[in-house]
This record gives sequence, C-alpha cells and structure tokens, in this order.
Amino acid sequence: MKASVTWTGGMSFEGKADSGHAVVMDSSPDFGGENKGSRPMELLLIGMGGCTSIDVMSILNKARQDVTDCIAELSAERTESIPKVFTRIHVHFKVTGRGLDPKRVEHAIELSAQKYCSASIMLGKTAEITHDFEIIESVA
Repeated sequence: MKASVTWTGGMSFEGKADSGHAVVMDSSPDFGGENKGSRPMELLLIGMGGCTSIDVMSILNKARQDVTDCIAELSAERTESIPKVFTRIHVHFKVTGRGLDPKRVEHAIELSAQKYCSASIMLGKTAEITHDFEIIESVA
C-alpha cells in the first residue's frame, strides 16, 4: 500500500492512496487551519470504524442475517500530553434488520475485534478498545 499527502496551502493537505480517492485534511483555526477537512486523528478513528463495520457486515451477510442498516458510533479519549495518542476507544454498533440473532451479531463484532480488523488491532496496542451493540428490528 502506498499513499501520498500533498500540501494545499495553510495547514490543509490532500491525501491519496492506491484507491485513488482523495481525502482533505486540515487543522483547527486555533492551530492555523481553516477547518477545510477532517483532522488526521479523526480519520484514524473513522478508518477504524470503517474497518470493523466492513468486517461485521461481511460476517453477518455470510451468516445470512437480514441486516438493513449498520451504524458504528465511536467515541475516543486521548492523552493530554504530546503525543496525544488514543487511550480509550468505544464502539457502539446499531444493527437494524429483520429477525437478527443477537449471538451472531455479538460473534461478528468479536471476530472483527480479535481477528480481522487490522485498524482495531493496531490501535489496540495503545488504546483500550471496547464494544457493545443494540439490535433494532426493521419495521419495513
């Protein structure tokens, strides 16, 4: 995997990787930025959420669970001192579907956390990562 990050002025940068998609990053105004994009640490958290969500959906689809929506809400704590690494990350999954089996949802989340999600496993080296979930029955 390769990526490049190109300065676009001020404290703003554009990142691209092998997929070719661009991501805009910027710092907050109090750090000289113009709030034109996500902060790099936000992207790390979003990346972890995306990684684990892809795993969970893949596992639930293979288990023939009728999922109609999946939202991962992440909250994180960081150290006050530099480097301001993540110390705690909590992922709350809201899984919507028809007749979902709670044991299969729980198992999918555990497999992602312990075996498949590279981002979670990597960030777990510095942060305590916890998970929980709720199942919402689809009305339509």
